[in-house]
Formats: sequence, structure tokens, C-alpha cells
Amino acid sequence: MTDSFDLVRDLPAALRDRTAAWAYIRGFAATWRTPLAPGDGIPYADLTAVEADLGVRLPAALREAYALFGRRTDLHSNMHSLLSPDEFYVDDRKEALVFREENQGAASWGVLLGDLDKADPPVRMRTDLGDKEAERWEGWLAAFSTSCIEIVLSEALQADEPVCDHGDFEDFEELDRRFTRLPFPSYPEGEEGEAFYTAPGLLICDAGGWLSVRASDEETLDRFREDFPADWLTS
Repeated sequence: MTDSFDLVRDLPAALRDRTAAWAYIRGFAATWRTPLAPGDGIPYADLTAVEADLGVRLPAALREAYALFGRRTDLHSNMHSLLSPDEFYVDDRKEALVFREENQGAASWGVLLGDLDKADPPVRMRTDLGDKEAERWEGWLAAFSTSCIEIVLSEALQADEPVCDHGDFEDFEELDRRFTRLPFPSYPEGEEGEAFYTAPGLLICDAGGWLSVRASDEETLDRFREDFPADWLTS
């Protein structure tokens, strides 16, 4: 783990400015995963080709994000799938450009076609419902760069690695007493969905009673599981 990146301290700036958001993702990768390298991004020429194929202009934030870490599936696709540029598509109602899909096809994430001209547009989510007429592109997060931070944080917790685990728990107040909550916006937009917490060597996500954790090493994870009351999957 490096001392130059801090999950809590560096987040507010990353939420205000997308250049800082990319720096946050670089810091996270170097500290919690593997440092980003030049070959980890999608060439801009490939993104331009996709624009021509789809007949749309990709937002600057989307182009920058894919150029930074588009090929790093360990950062963005451990559970849900960040689509490769040649997999982008416009939804059946011609309302949004889809760039991410839930692992069982239960939802998709996209940018409304009317927002594609914005540099860092809002991201929407559409849930797959039995009643197709009831499906709507609902608010998710207010900026594409913010959504990229959420993707990197949440997907790090879903890696099939011995430093990750998941479990049911009930003592919600215990999280706030013992850990520092990341100042991440409530999402889906305007709702209390998932919440991220941290402690030395730990990244934790509370999804309403389902806890996911990633540790800096197996020993730290073992100590956390022994100390924290939850029904852990792998312990």
C-alpha cells in the first residue's frame, strides 16, 4: 500500500473535477490493485471509429475514462460488465447509449442521447422489468467520471481473490461507529443505496445488509472477519 493516495481525503476533489477523478482512479489502482500502464487504455482512434459506426459523439469524460483504463477488466468488470467500445449500443427506444450491463442482464447503464454533448454527463440506469412499458432510464449518478469512481470501488470488492469476502450483517450502527464513511454521493440518485467505508487496509461496502470487503492482505481480512459480526461466505 502506498502513502500518496487516501480514499477519503482525495475523494471530494475527484467528485468536483474529472481530471482529479482520473487521478483518484490512478491512485486507487496503484494502491489497491496494480498501477495503470499506457497499454491499459483504449486508443482514441478506436473510440473515434465507434463514433462513426454509431453516428454519435462520445462525451469527453467517456473517451478519457476508456483511454485511461478501458482494458483493465480487473478494475471495471469483476461482476458487472463495462462494455468495450465495439459493444456500445443505443437502446431499443433510441433514448440512451449503453456502456455497462448487470451481470445477469437485470439492468443496464447508459447516457441519454440528449446528454451526449455534455463533457461529463449524468449516468442513468434502466432496470429490466417484466412490464417493458414501465421501464425508465432513472437517475444513477450526476457525472460520468463519478460513475467511473463508483465502478472502480465497487468492482474491486467483487474480485474473486482471497483478500475479498461478503456476508450478511445486521448492526448498521457498528459500521458508523468503527469505520470512516467515504464522502460519496447517495445513489441511485437521491436514494440511500450502497455506502463505502474504510479503515487501515480495508475497503468496505454496505449494500443494505449485504457487506462486501476488500483487504490489503489476507491477514488483515482474517482479523476483520474475526472481529466483525457477519455471516461470511468464505470464512
